[in-house]
Order: sequence, then structure tokens, then C-alpha cells
Amino acid sequence: MSYTIEAPRADDAAVLGPLLLRCWLQTYPDEAAGIDEAWIREHRGDFATAEGADRWREFIGATERRPDLLFCRVVRSGTEVVGVLCGRRDESVGLGPMYVLDEARGQGVGDRMMVEFFAWAGNSPIRLWVTEYNERAVRFYQRHGFRTTGERELWRGKLPNVRMIRDAPPDGKAGR
Repeated sequence: MSYTIEAPRADDAAVLGPLLLRCWLQTYPDEAAGIDEAWIREHRGDFATAEGADRWREFIGATERRPDLLFCRVVRSGTEVVGVLCGRRDESVGLGPMYVLDEARGQGVGDRMMVEFFAWAGNSPIRLWVTEYNERAVRFYQRHGFRTTGERELWRGKLPNVRMIRDAPPDGKAGR
């Protein structure tokens, strides 16, 4: 299967919310944490609404107007969007959201998205939140130079997240 990574188009706004909801449903159900499909739909179902599409449309437009401050790439398999990576630059660079559907995992698209993100972020330190029990994502970020800081949060009182950071590259090179 062939995957293309590119900046999102305005018409992608309608599919990005449902994509994120689908990724959440694939990734986050966890009986021990009390997170099931109903909880996810209650807290993230707005992704797949007209209002969610409007927020994505606004964000996509903002990335076009301020590419120095906002980053977004989508992964396409043919015409279907199967992944997304976004980021923001303010006092530091924040990575997220980053999601790839199960069907596209293990194909190197996450690594390819990170190369583009690191090029955009330059030599800035990068921060992100990752769900603690999402061990695959934690290992992925560790492979890309991130480390946990010890900072934790319980998102919406249930989802256990840990902070990870990637310091500025010591050699001044933004790549991997």
C-alpha cells in the first residue's frame, strides 16, 4: 500500500473529526481505566459533528496563514485520509494530535510524519502528552528522542497521560 503525506486541504475538515474519533475508539478503550466506547463518544464524539468539521476548517486555514506557528499533515491512502499530525509553536513546540488508523500502522508513515514535523520544529524543544497505557505510542516517541518528564495528568478525570519532551538537538540539526 502506498501512503502520501501532505498538507490538508479545506475539504479534509469533514473527515478529520471522524478520523480522530475512529482512532480514539481503536486506541483508548481500557477496562482498568474505566474507558469504554460510551465514555469516548461522550468526551470525543464532538469530533464527528458539523461543529468539529468547522473547527478543523478553521485550523487548516490558520495553518495556511501562519505556517511558522501551526503545522498539520495528513496521510492519504489513495483518496482516504488515514492519519494526521499537527503541532503548534508558542513558548515551545507542542506536538499533537498525532493519529494513524490501525490499518496504516507499521508501514513507516509515523516515522515519515515525524521527519516532516522535526524539519518544521527546527531546533526547538518539543513537548507532548501521551496516554500512559498506550505503550506502542510511548515506545514510538522514545525512538524519536522523547523522554518522560514525570509530569502526569488525568484527562477528564480518567485518561492517564504523561508528559514527554524532546530537547533541542545538541548538534543543532533538526532531523531524527
